[in-house]
Amino acid sequence: MKSKNVLLASLLALSLLACLAGYDDEVFIEPLPSSQYTPVIMERSEFEASTIFESPKSIVNSGKIYLKDNFLFINEKNEGFHVFDNSNPENPINLGFIKVLGSSDLAIKGDILYVNNATDLIAIQPNIETSTVTITKRISNTFPQLFSPDGFEYYNLEENEIIINWVLNDE
Repeated sequence: MKSKNVLLASLLALSLLACLAGYDDEVFIEPLPSSQYTPVIMERSEFEASTIFESPKSIVNSGKIYLKDNFLFINEKNEGFHVFDNSNPENPINLGFIKVLGSSDLAIKGDILYVNNATDLIAIQPNIETSTVTITKRISNTFPQLFSPDGFEYYNLEENEIIINWVLNDE
């Protein structure tokens, strides 16, 4: 029995030596991958006051498209929605832009638009005639923070900060 224990201990010691024999103090350890993007961060108070109706502008980075009655809503990724009068589909008229930071999606019921506003869900009621928008409800922190386009999460946010977009780093 004693010889089995000695044999087992010897095998264990030899196994450890074999593992350590190839060890090099200057082993290169690859750095952890990092995002190629930098978050655009805004304080919550400024963020919550940023949803407004603006004058028409050009579509640069379009997302989803929605049709409601004679209106066409085209998402500008993470920025808001272009509003078009589509009563003549041959010639849609750009009426304005509803600025909703961090937005990518929209649902419509009646005359209320439900929009993701970065981490929040907001219900807004646009008035095309007066070029105004009223937030009728806000549910804060409904959604997770926006991830970078290459899939990274930012961990250094203060409690009162929101990521509204990501910009590509200059290299």
